[in-house]
Amino acid sequence: MATIVAPSQISPVEDAEALRLAFKGWGADNKAIIAILGHRNVHQRQQIRKAYDELFEEDLLKRLESEISGDFERAVYRWILEPADRDAVLINVAIKHGGKDYHVVAEIASVLSAEELLAVRRAYRNRYKRSIEEDVSANTTGHLRQLLVGLVSSFRYEGDEINPKLAQSEAHIIHESLKEKKGNNEEEVIRILTTRSKTQLVATFNRYRDEHGVSVSKKLLDQTSDDFHKALHTAIRSINDHKKYYEKDLKDIKELYYKRNSVHLEDAVSKETSGDYKKFILALLGKQE
Repeated sequence: MATIVAPSQISPVEDAEALRLAFKGWGADNKAIIAILGHRNVHQRQQIRKAYDELFEEDLLKRLESEISGDFERAVYRWILEPADRDAVLINVAIKHGGKDYHVVAEIASVLSAEELLAVRRAYRNRYKRSIEEDVSANTTGHLRQLLVGLVSSFRYEGDEINPKLAQSEAHIIHESLKEKKGNNEEEVIRILTTRSKTQLVATFNRYRDEHGVSVSKKLLDQTSDDFHKALHTAIRSINDHKKYYEKDLKDIKELYYKRNSVHLEDAVSKETSGDYKKFILALLGKQE
């Protein structure tokens, strides 16, 4: 995360002791928590969590859950998790709580590399004692189930080879499925989207745009009223240009956000958030107090 203002060298033990001190007394010292965890990179955060466990025989995450609350707690909790664990939690929340945000599942499964997605599947299994596929299947039906199970279980080839004839034929299949909202060939579209390499899929999407004068994702905007088409749109959009939707580098996120909205991300966060949650997110964005 390029925007994080993190020292090059830290003492995990000193940070763990400082966090322990922040938990003393009535109410946690949120300013101290932000000063430490808001300015540590992923490797440093894991070192701190390990040091805290060894020093105090207590899981730092569980202690934080008991000391802080609300959006601030959720943000800090997910920030400390390793990336695969964090994605596993996000997928579980998306499919089993509240509004069923299936697009989150489609997005994560579509932007990660094959090895990264495999790591998320392992993390999910270890955390929840079930597979992602099992929980997706239990909470979805029909074509939505087929699409999401296919996406989360995919292990795509990641080479640069492109088959132009295949791109042409599969662009036609996608067109037939979307034409006049007839809803034909959904299973064929799912097969294409869940098995082809991302390089091949981008070639197919480009062929579709060249032949029909509109992108697949824009065409799908007319059919996003149901969960299946929303998830399908998210998957195609994410595969086609993942930097716009799931970029890992905060510096790139900030630049893309400003380019699209003519507003600095820090200013948008300041307007939409408050309290310690706001201070923590701004710290992650590199804003110095």
